[in-house]
Amino acid sequence: MNTSENKYDTIIVGGGIAGLTSAAYLTRAGLKVLLIEKNRECGGLVNSFMRDGFHFDAGVRALEDAGIILPMLKDLGIELEFVKSPVSLGIENEIIHLKNLNSLNEYKELLTKFYPASAAEIDRVLISIRKIMKHMDVLYGIENPVFKDLKHDREFIFKRLLPWLPRFIFTVGKINNMNMPVEEYLETFVKDTSLRDIISQHFFKNTPVFFAMSYFSLYLDYFYPKGGVGKLSEAMKNKILECGGEIKTETKIIEVMADKCLLRDENNATYQYTSLIWAADLKTLYKITGTEGITPKIKTLFEDSKIKMLKNRGGDSVFSMFLEVDEPLESFRKIANGHFFYTPSRIGLGQTHRGELNYLLANFEKIEKNQILAWLDKFTGLNTYEISIPGLKDPELVPQGKTGIIISFLAEYDLFNLIQKAGWLNEFISELESRILRVLSDSVYPMLKDKIIAKFSFSPLSIENRVGSSEGAITGWSFQKHMPVINKIQYSDRSVMTPIPSIYQAGQWAYSPAGVPMSVLTGKLAADKAIKQTRKFKNN
Repeated sequence: MNTSENKYDTIIVGGGIAGLTSAAYLTRAGLKVLLIEKNRECGGLVNSFMRDGFHFDAGVRALEDAGIILPMLKDLGIELEFVKSPVSLGIENEIIHLKNLNSLNEYKELLTKFYPASAAEIDRVLISIRKIMKHMDVLYGIENPVFKDLKHDREFIFKRLLPWLPRFIFTVGKINNMNMPVEEYLETFVKDTSLRDIISQHFFKNTPVFFAMSYFSLYLDYFYPKGGVGKLSEAMKNKILECGGEIKTETKIIEVMADKCLLRDENNATYQYTSLIWAADLKTLYKITGTEGITPKIKTLFEDSKIKMLKNRGGDSVFSMFLEVDEPLESFRKIANGHFFYTPSRIGLGQTHRGELNYLLANFEKIEKNQILAWLDKFTGLNTYEISIPGLKDPELVPQGKTGIIISFLAEYDLFNLIQKAGWLNEFISELESRILRVLSDSVYPMLKDKIIAKFSFSPLSIENRVGSSEGAITGWSFQKHMPVINKIQYSDRSVMTPIPSIYQAGQWAYSPAGVPMSVLTGKLAADKAIKQTRKFKNN
C-alpha cells in the first residue's frame, strides 16, 4: 500500500460516536473520507455485544437527547426506534421510580426519611435542582442550530432561534457561575456527611455543580434504542458506507507527520489527508505527532498545548460486571426500572473512595493484600451502583425467562493498574465480583444468590485497552481547576481546533465535561471545519 493510493480529503481517526458523526457528515458532503478505527468494531463507548444469547451494552447504558442526538439523526435521514428508559433511585430498602417533575417530591421524601435532621438542608438541595432544571430547559430547549439548515429554514430562525438566544445567553452566564466541584458546593450548607455522599457519590470526582445537579433532569430524558445502544453506532456506520465513505478497522495509527499531512499505521502503511479529525484519545495525538517541518510559531503553540495535555489525566473510570441470570424479567421489574441507581447503605462512602483509597495508592508497596481486601469490603458495602437491565427496555435482548444485568460503579484506574503490576489482578477482580454479588443479593436482589448462570467483568484496564482511553477515562478529562480543553458552552465551536490548522479534534476529550451529546456535537463541528478547509483547498 503506497501513499499515492491513499489520498483523502479527510481522515478521521477514532470510530466512536464522534468519529462516526464526523464521517457521516463529510461523506454526505461528497468528500473522499476514510475512518480509521483500531478495534474490530466501531462505536467505542456507544456499543453493544451479545454473549450466550444475552445482549449487553458495552459503554453507556442509555442516551439523552440534549437537543443534539435526535436532530442529528433527523438531519442525516437516519431512522431508529427508541423507547423510554425510566430511572429508579434506591437507598437500602426504599426505591422510587422517576416519572416526571413531581418525582422530585418523592426524592425529597426519600432523603428526609433517612436524614430527618437535615430536612431544611434537603429543601435547599431540591431548590438547587429545580433551579438547574429550569436552566436545562433553556439550554436544551430547542434543536441545536448546528444541525439545522439555517440558510433555508427561516421559520426556525425567526420563530425558535432568535427568541431563544437572549434566554440562552442569560442561562450560560448562570451556568458558568456554577463550576465549583459539587462536593465543595454541598459542604457549604449540608452538614451531614452521609447525606452529602448519597447525593454526590455516583458523580465523577470534582464534577461541576451544574453538571452534577442537572442529572435529575437528564434522568427524565433517558431513552434507549430498540436492539441496544450499539444500534446508534451501527446506523451511523451504515450511513457512512451508503454515502461512499471508507472504514478501515483493526488499524492503529502510530505516527502523525503534520508537515506532510501523513499518517502511518503499525503495519507501516501511510495515508495522506487534506484535513485530519482526531476523534480518539487526545493525549495519544500529542504523543505521536511530529512537528518537524511546520512553522516555528505553530510548533511552539503545539508544544505548549502538548505540555498541558500530558500533565493532566483522564477522568474517573468504571468497573462493570455482566450477569446472565436464570430468572425472568418480571422478577426484576417488580423491584426497579431497567436503569437503577442503588445505594445499599445510608452511611455513604465518606473517605473510603477518597482519603483511604489515596492512602492505599500512595503506600501500595507497603500494604498487605488483606488490607486491600478489607478496604474492598467497606467500599462495596457503601458504594452506589448503576444497574442496567437491557431486557426491561427491550425484551428481545434476552433469552425467554432469563435476565441480563450490568452492574457498574466508578472505579480508580490506578488501583487496578498497581494490582495488575503486583500480579494478582484476576484474584482481585474475583474478590470484587463476589463482594458485589453478596451486597446486592443481601439487599435489593435476593435472587442473585443462586440464579447466576455466568458472569464476567470489564475493568478500567479493559476500557483503556479496548477504547484506547488514557487512564480508562469515560468522559475525557479529570475535572481539574485548569482544564486543558474548552469547557464553556458558549465557546464549544472552538473546542475542535488544535494548534495545527489541518488537524481538528472531536469527541469526549475535545470538550469537558463530555458525554454522548457533546461527542456528537464536536464531531459535527469538526466536520464543518474540515468541509470548509477542503473546499478552500480545492478552489485554490
